[in-house]
Amino acid sequence: MSLNLILMGLPGAGKGTQAQFIVDKYHVPHISTGDMFRDAISNSTPLGVKAKSFTDKGDLVPDEVTNGIVKERLAQDDTKPGFLLDGYPRTLEQADVLSQMTKDLDKPLTAVINIDVDPKLLTERLSGRFICKNCGATYHKLYHMPKVPGTCDVCGGHEFYQREDDKPEAVKNRLKVNVKMNTPLIAYYKDRNLLFNVDGSKDIDEVWQNVDKILSTL
Repeated sequence: MSLNLILMGLPGAGKGTQAQFIVDKYHVPHISTGDMFRDAISNSTPLGVKAKSFTDKGDLVPDEVTNGIVKERLAQDDTKPGFLLDGYPRTLEQADVLSQMTKDLDKPLTAVINIDVDPKLLTERLSGRFICKNCGATYHKLYHMPKVPGTCDVCGGHEFYQREDDKPEAVKNRLKVNVKMNTPLIAYYKDRNLLFNVDGSKDIDEVWQNVDKILSTL
């Protein structure tokens, strides 16, 4: 049976790492909206050309174009053993369209994995990052400090900075926006008995063991 999955989680929850583990073990393509848009645009598909007309102006790509690009991607042969969708759906309207789309393609959803982490912990994870001004090496206040305080391990530089979008207020705001977006989707998939929550505050291997346990029983 094919493994047709959606992977959900807030920024910093470790989705990228778990996605790679899933792809490596279950041999399903990791389909992220960013990659889909880039492929459609670089291949100049009719929908890609449409999407480019919006992204060039800095506008949001409308749902019907996004939905069309997703359907084109899910119809490709490499999704026969399944797929791992990441970054889509983002709205309930898209979730309804995806439900119909997967039925039309005879690839109904198997499960939705939500990597669940308290936003407070994510704020710590995301806002702890700082960067060497000289060489760009990245460090973290909690997980990866320079060996000699105030001195870059890589180049010996002494000046560090924090990116604007890594500052605590920006991180909190980004998380708030994502919580608002994800909450209705989590309820939607819970109602349809497709949702599996995994505690993402544990270490990476333990999170993977829990994800794998779920997938191996589907």
